[in-house]
Amino acid sequence: MMEIISGNALKYGDGINTDVIIPGKYLVYTDSLKLAKHAMEGLDPAFIHKLASKDIIVAGRNFGCGSSREQAPIALKYAGVKCILADSFARIFYRNAINIGLPVLECENVSEHIAEGDFVRINFKEGLIEDVSQCTKMQTNPVPSFLLQIMEKGLVEYLKEQGEKR
Repeated sequence: MMEIISGNALKYGDGINTDVIIPGKYLVYTDSLKLAKHAMEGLDPAFIHKLASKDIIVAGRNFGCGSSREQAPIALKYAGVKCILADSFARIFYRNAINIGLPVLECENVSEHIAEGDFVRINFKEGLIEDVSQCTKMQTNPVPSFLLQIMEKGLVEYLKEQGEKR
């Protein structure tokens, strides 16, 4: 089961909405990899190139606000984002991310404590975020094991497995 993820931080601010995560003109694509090529294009045209060395998004408040498009977390996941840490998430984005298997974790003021490029280790089961670069730790709510399983596999696969167990 997925419990720990680590990587380098790529920072964004407050109110990052789904319209900049995946601009509307790309919603015609049904291929996840085509969506991924345009992830964050509305905000940061260099995003895809930055993912070569930074793969955990750290953001401020209300990440994923705006339209309830499932394509937003899909684009980020298939672009190579390992995880998103944010001060807070728009609820529909948060649930869509979990459902498609993109790990997300909310931690109050996390964006104030992690700098661009810092190496971060996240323990979802314990709710522990460690900024290895700065030798600091933050505590948030642990993620329940059933949500960890959904984030690891995606909701569809998780439900298939649960059905097979019955």
